[in-house]
Amino acid sequence: MTLQQVLYALTIEECGSMNKASEKLFIVQPTLTSAIQELENEIGITIFLRTHKGVIPTPEGKEFLEDIRNFYRHYNLVLQKYEGEGNYKRKFGVSTQHYSFVVKAFAQMAKKYDMKKFDFAIRETQTKTVITDVGSLKSEIGVLYISKRNEKTLKKLMAEHELTFHPLIKCPAYVYLWGKHPLAKEKSIGIEQLEHYPRLSFEQEGEEIFYAEEILSENEYPQTIKVSDRSTMLNLMVGLNGYTLCSGIIASDLNGDGYVTIPFREDEENPNSIMEIGYVIKKNSILSKMGEEFIEELISILDVSPHKLASIEEKTLS
Repeated sequence: MTLQQVLYALTIEECGSMNKASEKLFIVQPTLTSAIQELENEIGITIFLRTHKGVIPTPEGKEFLEDIRNFYRHYNLVLQKYEGEGNYKRKFGVSTQHYSFVVKAFAQMAKKYDMKKFDFAIRETQTKTVITDVGSLKSEIGVLYISKRNEKTLKKLMAEHELTFHPLIKCPAYVYLWGKHPLAKEKSIGIEQLEHYPRLSFEQEGEEIFYAEEILSENEYPQTIKVSDRSTMLNLMVGLNGYTLCSGIIASDLNGDGYVTIPFREDEENPNSIMEIGYVIKKNSILSKMGEEFIEELISILDVSPHKLASIEEKTLS
């Protein structure tokens, strides 16, 4: 098995088509087909099934592709360290729940590089997809939160994808509103005050109570509207006086300064809860230089460093 064959197989998986892969690799399709057939004969499995819609990995092929993807990523990291600039585009991706501060950290990191030489990707997506993206190495880093409510489910899913969770900060719940919302001047907001307004939440695959991005999703809300992107959520905050529940950490220079966060006021039936925001990476993986810088930017924006986490947790939980 050669590095060239590894690259060919990963490109076919990415493109889903032998024809598109050959175009991307700047080789003729018979050459690509022959190389993959030789690889399949060598390793003794069929990697791809050819269909009228393109090619799809077999179950054995999926496992093989995951193994070589991890290997090829580490190979590229070694190249970056010892071979200088090179003439290929390096890749770096982040998958995240819908956090504006993550986008800000990503932008701060990306500005340090010549973007003509890199393939950058940031994916605001569903909770499950954050985990599967990092598990398949589609993204190097994922950002999400865990709480007492979803911890067991999410950590089981992380273990299945061989990921480790690294905490950054813990936060209680806040109500996120338009600055001209009728409740925008309140010092704190209880659940009874929110009954007259639609709760906004991001669509999720699976049970919302475990995969929801919004804290306190287990509470009863008379009005709920599902959205798929952050821009629509912000628009509905204005158009319908909607609200969402979040960590209170907002990048106003990206979302705009026309919004406010107000502490959620708990009661006996609706206690507050703690969001532990952190990042996930593949077990035993080596972060790229871009990955390290992205995490540094996250820590800077959250104004937290590892030795300060304990004190922040004490303040949050007290």
